[in-house]
Amino acid sequence: MTKSYKSAQYESLIKQARAVMEGEPDELANQANIVALLHRTFEFWWTGFYRVVGDELVLGPFQGPVACTRIGHGKGVCGSAWKRKETIVVPNVHQFEGHIACSAESCSEIVVPVIKNGEVTHVLDIDSSTYNTFDHEDKTYLEELVNLI
Repeated sequence: MTKSYKSAQYESLIKQARAVMEGEPDELANQANIVALLHRTFEFWWTGFYRVVGDELVLGPFQGPVACTRIGHGKGVCGSAWKRKETIVVPNVHQFEGHIACSAESCSEIVVPVIKNGEVTHVLDIDSSTYNTFDHEDKTYLEELVNLI
């Protein structure tokens, strides 16, 4: 079976991420590099991390337009992924009940929680300016990527 172009891109990106993060213990630096690799490779509308601080997600390293700074537990796609402790793929954000519109240009979204010792510590949030951008393939590779942190 031939790999898709997207799979090949993700596999190359994961190799690059491993190389960049090798020997680097600083989580913030590693997140910043992951965001840069993802954003540049796939040209997403917005790519970034939010970190769990108390009962909120607080904006971390990102690339793209200005973003929401704080998101409550269970609020929007990011807060929902945190609450559920699972990746959420949204083909059309305008149909997601409780979606937080940081930008009207965001059309689809994927949020991947970073789970350590059974608790969510961060979420990786990626937005696209087109509908139906993300699928199971993205979910699989992005979950593998955040597990490197």
